[in-house]
Amino acid sequence: MSTNSNNSKSSNNLENILIIGNGGRENALAWAIQKNQLIKKIYILPGNAGSKKINKSERINLDLQNIEELIKKINYLNIDLVVIGPETPLADGLGDILRKNNFDVFGPGSDGAKLESSKSWAKEFMKAAKIPTANFWKVKSIEEAKEIIFKHKNPLVVKADGLASGKGVFIPESKEACIRATEEIFKGKFGNAGEIVVLEEKIEGPEVSVFALCDGKKYVLLPTAQDHKRLNENDKGPNTGGMGAYSPTPLITKTNLETIKKEIIEPTIDALLRQNIDYRGVLYFGLMITESGTKVIEYNCRFGDPECQTIMPLMDKDFVTILQKCALGKLIGNETIEIPNKLSGCVIATSKGYPSNYKIGFPINIGNIDTEDCQIFDSGTSLNSNNQTITNGGRVLSIVCQGIDFDNVFEKVYKNLKEISFEGIYYRKDIGHQVRIKTQKEGNN
Repeated sequence: MSTNSNNSKSSNNLENILIIGNGGRENALAWAIQKNQLIKKIYILPGNAGSKKINKSERINLDLQNIEELIKKINYLNIDLVVIGPETPLADGLGDILRKNNFDVFGPGSDGAKLESSKSWAKEFMKAAKIPTANFWKVKSIEEAKEIIFKHKNPLVVKADGLASGKGVFIPESKEACIRATEEIFKGKFGNAGEIVVLEEKIEGPEVSVFALCDGKKYVLLPTAQDHKRLNENDKGPNTGGMGAYSPTPLITKTNLETIKKEIIEPTIDALLRQNIDYRGVLYFGLMITESGTKVIEYNCRFGDPECQTIMPLMDKDFVTILQKCALGKLIGNETIEIPNKLSGCVIATSKGYPSNYKIGFPINIGNIDTEDCQIFDSGTSLNSNNQTITNGGRVLSIVCQGIDFDNVFEKVYKNLKEISFEGIYYRKDIGHQVRIKTQKEGNN
């Protein structure tokens, strides 16, 4: 069971925030949190080249593995709330350790993080709780996999069981491709994450993302989103961590959402409670809307990336107080986030070769950006010896804009993208194609 101290260090204050992570998600969280007038300082550990550009923000350079030094630093900085961004430290139990040391933490313990860190555990969890999801088979050898693959009429989805940075899912078009993907995983393509493979029945329909801020028992919903996982236009190519997103998605109506709450969100929280898992963090539901109803494709134990970058500009100043209430287990149940009458969209600029082999270290040049209702969140960036921002990852930048309709949103996004350059820059030109009514010249040049 996750340990959540009732004797937390600073349950009444909300001045100094620590965000753990180094991507666009963490910068977007900082950007949203700084809106609150109570906040004096936001520390980002380790952050990236864009972190210090965010109001009230400062980077910290410290080894996360050195828990003793981390605890000293949190005490020294009088941190009131720790927000853990990425899945790996959550799966490794960082939230548990910090809570045992009386810090308020937004992020589940390692037990709750198993929803993401083990796909087979999550599937068995859903099956036991009668949460709608695709049929699945947990296999530990290629021989076992072949037997199941050949038994089925259609190719199966192939998933590495553990954490693989969003790249451990394969959707083959043939049984032979299924076997090749399974062999790659068993041969160590994703290290220990591939010791178990999950084979899954292929279901059809649009994918959507729903986020619930949870205090262990109650929850607050964020705006819905739709992510674009495939590398290339027309949703072709390999799976990635995400090439863009938009929010909210019109695919989820109020009626749909009520059904999702009753059939998926609330049964998930109830099932966690039955297993003595006190889940204090964001519950991400990756859903597919099928002809037979909405089904869970996957859970994540953290904010999605790039959905987080897309949603955060829609947050009001009270967003951070809800994070704190979740950390303390003190949601009342009537909290709401005031969402502006705007839509938001995001496109990711990547390094050439992503998600496979890519080179880093290229200078990033940014021209005349239209900053009205637009943000640039650094994802994979660093500073060179000349203090110049350079590429330092597969996904380099998130360009996010808001507007009255999605045509307006993505027109601004692609206009700004033309002002950004680095060697090998790549981005999809059709992000939001599901909701853009007119053909965007900027998106098809």
